Order: sequence, then structure tokens, then C-alpha cells
Amino acid sequence: MNIVKKYNETSLIIRIACGLAIGVILGLFFPHLVGLRTLGELFVGALKSIAPILVFFLVCSALLNGNGKLDKKFGTVVFFYLTSTFLAACVAVGASMLFPQKIVLMKSAEKLPSAPSGIADVINQLFLNMIDNPVNALATANYIGILFWAIVFAFALKRLANDATKELFNDLAEGLTQIIKWIINCAPFGILGLSYATISQNGISVFAKYSSLLLVLCGSMFFVALIIDPLIAGIALRTNPYPLVFRCLKESGITAFFTRSSAANIPVNLALCERLGLDKDMYSISIPLGATINMDGAAITITVMTLATANLLGIHYDILTALVLSVLSTLAACGSSGVTGGSLLLIPLACSLFGISNDIAMQVVGVGMILGVIQDSVETALNSSGDVLFAATAEYRSWLKEGRRLPDFMYPRKKRKKH
Repeated sequence: MNIVKKYNETSLIIRIACGLAIGVILGLFFPHLVGLRTLGELFVGALKSIAPILVFFLVCSALLNGNGKLDKKFGTVVFFYLTSTFLAACVAVGASMLFPQKIVLMKSAEKLPSAPSGIADVINQLFLNMIDNPVNALATANYIGILFWAIVFAFALKRLANDATKELFNDLAEGLTQIIKWIINCAPFGILGLSYATISQNGISVFAKYSSLLLVLCGSMFFVALIIDPLIAGIALRTNPYPLVFRCLKESGITAFFTRSSAANIPVNLALCERLGLDKDMYSISIPLGATINMDGAAITITVMTLATANLLGIHYDILTALVLSVLSTLAACGSSGVTGGSLLLIPLACSLFGISNDIAMQVVGVGMILGVIQDSVETALNSSGDVLFAATAEYRSWLKEGRRLPDFMYPRKKRKKH
């Protein structure tokens, strides 16, 4: 019991860092310990299993017990999500022009899954996902469908439900939230298993062939995470955004880096929003929505990989074409799924803008799958931490308008004393 108590009293970030370090060391020197890989699979599997049910009941509870309307904060969050994704695509265009890349194609693309042929397919699929069978939406973690049916179900019950029914939904949401807290408390063991699996299965040498392309991809993502997103938050809050940015990266981005799934990281983000003091009525909807439409990393991946393919084929493009590509990448990214490698299958859609054949584009997808161990991890960390960052930014912006002060962690120590 003393060991358990000491474990719980230690900072989660420190515990995760220890799990990460141990996993990397064991992965390098003892690559055949199958049981350690299972730890990571159990952790991600538990998150993925409970997250859809949690989101459904959180949204229902928020709408049933709320004031019955979504105020301007929700619209502000959506605006931040879309603006950030578009600017990320623009950053990717700039990086590709400054450091032009030529991708090395795979020899075969026969076993790769099919990709959408146009933006109409992406939009059509979004609507089909929205009206998916609610039971199937829960089973397959289709968060667009889960959100849609949760909202419909809540509005249908709004006038019929009595206080006992509303309390039941609230209790179910609270109970599921507690389960999530238990799972998150075991995150260090899950991270140990995930980092071990990544290092033991792939090593480091496999990425040497694509090192420059990886640098452009990851460099663009770091630029967005540390410059563009903080700039948006700073303009909105008119204060130093980096305490919030770094907290989101630490408490959301680290876990997302290893789970490589925005959907699996939803419970982590919901728990972080609660610790940040945000309104549950808002974040219970905006966080699952962000896992679908806040796709900075996906927009970067689609843009960089497409322009690298264009360079390989000797296709010249101008600023106007690059701007159109940024818009297309933004729309495509919003249609990518919040699961591992969800953005890669939308590369052929962007390639079609340059007349690149689907066969070549699918070979590019294959290259993306090779790079995914690093690229997709960084992409998911950027996407998922941004979900919380912009949800908090919209919330704190409304606090400032109401004359309320921001949480203590947002102020430097000297300024904090003055408050």
C-alpha cells in the first residue's frame, strides 16, 4: 500500500517520463519481450473501448443538464480549429518551398487500402458517418455519428426527462469519467509498452532513407505547435499563451504521441479540461469534435507529401496553386479519421490537384506508412494537444470578457503575487 501511495503521489508527467525511458532502453537492448508490447496494447485498447461510451453520455448529460443552447464559445472553438488547420497547411507549403523534397516511391501499392477520389467523397462520407447506426457508431468509435446521435437523443429527452433521469445520465457520465481516471493513472505502464513496441519493432535505421522528408514534416509540426497555435491563442487572450501551450503539450501531447490516435486520446483531453476548470457543457462536445476537425498535423502531412511527389515528377506549381492546395488540404484533413494513419489515405485526393495518377499517389501513401512511426506520432500529439488548447482559449477568452481572472498557472510568479 505504501508503494501504491507513493506512486499516486508522484507527478503523472514524471511517471510517464520514467515509463518512456524504461521502454526505450528495453526496446534497444531486449527487443523480444512480447509481454511488454501487450502493456501498450492493453492501455490503448482500454482507452479506445471506454471513450465512445464516455463521449455519448457526457454529451447527453451536458445537453440535458445545461441551459439548452450552445453560446458563442462553441463557435469560437470551431473557428480556432479551422483557422489553425488552414494555417498549418500554409506553413507546410512554405516549408516545402524553402526545403524542396523529392519522395522515394515504393515499388508496389497493391496491398494498400482504397482512398477517396475527390472532395465530394470526403464530404459524402462525413454525412454517412453522421447518420450511422448509433450502436455501430459506438462499436466502431465513429465520433461524428456518436456526437450526432447523442445530440439528437438529448434534445428528444430534453422536455420529457424528469430530474431523476437527468441525474441518472449525470451519474453515468461521472462513473465513466472515474473509470477513465483509473486508466490514465496506469498511463506510465502503457507508455512503457508503447515506446518499447515502437523501438523494438522499427529501430532507428529504417528512417535514414527519409530523414530529410521527416525533418520537413516534423519541423513544420513543431513550428505550428510552438509558433502558430500560440500566436492564435495569444491574440485571443492578449496574454502570454505558453503556460497553457506547454501544459497541453505535456498532459495531452505526450500521451497522444504514443497512442497515435486522437480518438483514443479523447479521455485524456476530457480529464485535462476538467483540471483546467473548463465548462463541461462545452468541452464534452468540443473535444470529440476537435478529434475530427482540428487536424493541423494531417494538413501538414497531406501538403508536404503531395508537394514532394510533385517535385519528383517535375511538376511546377505557383503560389496560387499552393494556396488552393492549402484549402483542399484543410478540407481533406477535417475529413480524416482520428485513428492511426487517418490522414494518409487523403494524400491521393490532394495529388489529384496536380494530375498525379492514383497509382503513384497510393505509393506515396505506402511511404507515409513507413514514416508513420514518427510522423503520425508527432502529428497526433499536435492535433490532440491543440484540441484542448483551443477549447481552453475560447473558455478563458470569455472569462476575460466577464472580468474574471485566468487560472494561476497562466501568470508568471511575480505577476501572480500581484493578483
